[in-house]
Amino acid sequence: MRYRFHSPLGGLAADLTAEWSPLGAYRGFSLQVERQIHLAPPAGIHWRDATWLSFGLAAHAEDLMRRHPGGLVVRVTELTCPLAHFRPEVAALAIDSWIRGEFGVPDRGFRVSFDRDADDYRFAWGTCVPPTENGCSTFGT
Repeated sequence: MRYRFHSPLGGLAADLTAEWSPLGAYRGFSLQVERQIHLAPPAGIHWRDATWLSFGLAAHAEDLMRRHPGGLVVRVTELTCPLAHFRPEVAALAIDSWIRGEFGVPDRGFRVSFDRDADDYRFAWGTCVPPTENGCSTFGT
């Protein structure tokens, strides 16, 4: 899955390869994201990227549990960032796009825009509280 957002800075981009399996059928390492929804991140992933992947998956947990009451594991085998201005938030946008395409779940309002006055990106997360605002972590430069 290729996520792209073009802007005057060049844009944001991520390429994500993922697959899913029933929770009971998966034997590798995974992070519990919500109840019986797990994320198996790629080896060597940066913790910020894993956080944003988890956030993107958690946004769809309720819908996924309704469709798969026994639980499931989303295994991200690759998350790469082509030449572009990368921000870890892009991981959430990429997995959100993949999940909506794979499972046909509703759009949760994940968006990015470019603020010309601030010369920076603005992220919107629908009704979800992002990890930068829930007190569990601080992201600085």
